[in-house]
Amino acid sequence: MNRREKEERLVIALREARAVVIGAGAGLSASAGFTYRGERFQTYFGDFAAECGFEDMYSGGFYAFGSLEEQWAYWSRYIYINRYMDAPKPVYRDLLKLIKDKEYFVMTTNVDHCFQKAGFSKERLFYMQGDYGLFQCQKPCHKKTYDNQDMVREMVKAQGYVLGEDGIPYIPEGVVLERRIPKELIPYCPICRRPMAMNLRADNTFVEDAGWHRAAKDCRDFLNRYGEGKILFLELGVGYNTPSIIKYPFWQMTAKNPNAVYVCLNQGEAACPKEIAGRSIGIDGDIGDVLEELKIWKDK
Repeated sequence: MNRREKEERLVIALREARAVVIGAGAGLSASAGFTYRGERFQTYFGDFAAECGFEDMYSGGFYAFGSLEEQWAYWSRYIYINRYMDAPKPVYRDLLKLIKDKEYFVMTTNVDHCFQKAGFSKERLFYMQGDYGLFQCQKPCHKKTYDNQDMVREMVKAQGYVLGEDGIPYIPEGVVLERRIPKELIPYCPICRRPMAMNLRADNTFVEDAGWHRAAKDCRDFLNRYGEGKILFLELGVGYNTPSIIKYPFWQMTAKNPNAVYVCLNQGEAACPKEIAGRSIGIDGDIGDVLEELKIWKDK
């Protein structure tokens, strides 16, 4: 079956489905332009790269900075461009157009909030691995998270950036960026006064706050409501770093439900087990390109 035939089959499956569960990984945001190296990295972290030697944002996350002032200068830029700026390409908006008339729910390991920024309903989103937009106690001493937008903006501006009306940071003429923030802007836990950390699942210190548990329940309720009917499991850009979070459960739920269809859109990793091959569609390609083509098929 060629790609065009697979896309046509996917559109038919989407029309027939009563509900759609989206499972999204890093490949979806990469397709939308949230790349962590190359030109985007050099634009916002060229000074760090020159001084510290790392060549991408991911590596920078493991760098041993000499002080909290320097560490938070790096992380505030990182959070701002990956959480509070819009994705360069309309991939998420194209996805919403494709499924907006369906009952849908989103499960994602992404922490960049692109779904909500694109217009997806907050009540239909489960950010399973955290959110760049939240801080938590580093220890943690209590199970609460804190919105960090205002704090991050102040840290970014303290380095010399000006935030334009479109939210894009720029460097005024003649200004040399600081690779550190003032000591008074370092975020500390309001309870124990330890430094804050981002609310990301890296180990057992990850805080599952009330909002996380509410979203997890909403996800379970949705699957209980629609999971045995005509349901489409739409997996987008999920790799094999943590397959047990989305990929394997999608395979298992498809295998248990003869009315379910499993779809995998991914560049280089669009595979499925033989047990569900007859009810699966794997399309190898850039997700943004595939969604653009699907819009054409859907309108026919």
